[in-house]
Amino acid sequence: MCDYSLANVPNRLAEEDETLVVHLFPSGTKGFASPADFKRAEKLGGAFGLLLGLITPSAPCAVCVPPGARLLLHDVPERLQQQLGVGAQEEVTFTQLSADAYRHRDAIRFANSRQVLLQALAQGQRVDVLCLSSEEEMLEAETEAASEIGTKVWPDTSR
Repeated sequence: MCDYSLANVPNRLAEEDETLVVHLFPSGTKGFASPADFKRAEKLGGAFGLLLGLITPSAPCAVCVPPGARLLLHDVPERLQQQLGVGAQEEVTFTQLSADAYRHRDAIRFANSRQVLLQALAQGQRVDVLCLSSEEEMLEAETEAASEIGTKVWPDTSR
């Protein structure tokens, strides 16, 4: 959801239909941040912004994305396009490659099953959050709901 080294950074869960950017946090780890956080920091410029920066961390809030979320990745760098056989804009699935401590694990999986760590993406690269839950989770929920409705509406009359 958020790489191990972002645990000490203020964070929140992503929201559907929001745009995020890849950001290099002070810990040296790339993760997602909201462009709105950067705009707020610009507005707080001047002496007040400087004073506030001494009291609170200057890093924007890390935006955590759950595994299975669907994202639209924009501006895929040419080197990654060639290396992974993908286009400049791709729909991807957010995933975690490992549960090991002290390792980068946040990654994206392309439709061709190729995966890449967020660390390989360009700082400032944009993603749109399309859906926070995976298709499998949505199908399970729909199947469960349909079976509950089916049981209540059409009870078994074979007795």
